[in-house]
Amino acid sequence: MKSPNGASIQEADIAIIGGIAGASAAYELAAVSSVILLERESHCGYHSTGRSAASFTENYGNAIIRRLAIASRCFLDAPPEGFCDHPLMLPRGMLTIARQDQLGRLEEELEKARQLVPSIHRVSPEKALARVPVLRADYVAGAIVEPGSREIDVNELHQGFLRNARKRGGRIVTNAGVDAIERHKGRWILQTSQGLFAAPILVNAAGAWADRIAALAGVAPIGLVPKRRTAFHVAAPDGVSIAAWPLVNDVGEEFYFKPDAGRMFVSPADATPSEPMDAFPDDFDVAVGVDRLQRATTIDVRRIEHQWAGLRSFVSDASPVVGFDAEAEGFFWLAGQGGYGIKTSPALAKACRDLIGTGRLPDELLRQGIEPGDLAPGRIRATSAAEETAP
Repeated sequence: MKSPNGASIQEADIAIIGGIAGASAAYELAAVSSVILLERESHCGYHSTGRSAASFTENYGNAIIRRLAIASRCFLDAPPEGFCDHPLMLPRGMLTIARQDQLGRLEEELEKARQLVPSIHRVSPEKALARVPVLRADYVAGAIVEPGSREIDVNELHQGFLRNARKRGGRIVTNAGVDAIERHKGRWILQTSQGLFAAPILVNAAGAWADRIAALAGVAPIGLVPKRRTAFHVAAPDGVSIAAWPLVNDVGEEFYFKPDAGRMFVSPADATPSEPMDAFPDDFDVAVGVDRLQRATTIDVRRIEHQWAGLRSFVSDASPVVGFDAEAEGFFWLAGQGGYGIKTSPALAKACRDLIGTGRLPDELLRQGIEPGDLAPGRIRATSAAEETAP
């Protein structure tokens, strides 16, 4: 097949642009359609996917995110036979702590959490310190535990999606940054550094770049705001075994830390608006993280062993945007996952598959009380229009 100007085109039923969201969608869609996944970098997962805290919690994010995580758990706990070589989830647990001035918020969080995750429960400060001995007794006034929280093997999950998408006939093309998009005779034609690709359906799973991809296609944006999240490694305390520690999260979302390959993974939980880019850590954010860690624990940070940053992309209501754009035939959004795209990827990939194939959500999402309108791009446009016309 040739393009309108005569160049050769590689065709499929569905073209996908993006990282782990794109990989998970490719895995599900390749079972029923011919699929091409386009990745702008030299390897998949270069940006936010490869910089994740790798935490699975059903108690983080808004209600839609939490329900999507719950709907994803079955896949992550027991993936299909042959999907991966190692377990996708490892024991970790989450301990959420509060200072004296945060106890009211901790109680609110516990009440909200138990509506969806009944196993979450309060523990005494003494028990919190027994689980994580570096916590300061004069800092921790209250704590709750999410025993079902886990650590995700992000690489194993991502590679499982990619490997099995290929087994199902999907094509994955790296170094394929998209330079131009046009709609021609019922197909989206994508001009990339690896040539031309065409498909009747285009899945925009481009993460922080999703609005830019939409602009190339002549599609209105959804108001995506990428936000930088910083993380760094410091040495574990001398003579202390940290492997069994839970992830420790501050109820005010001011910092969190956890064991990571013998070192301490720390983040100040920053959320600084950013342009889509290869994010890098800011020295101030790292310093803030160090200060918060040292105020809450007895860890003496002498040097930063490694530091990095990633982008977490949100729309106005902080829920993902999944569905066909009503104003652009064949243009499907799979964006706005925030910092929750990995733990919700199984559920969102199935949502993508079924919304494209049947126009309805899979039963496991419906059972969680999620409706198509909760995810549809039209909800964002409707909210924006209402705000513009408000007196």
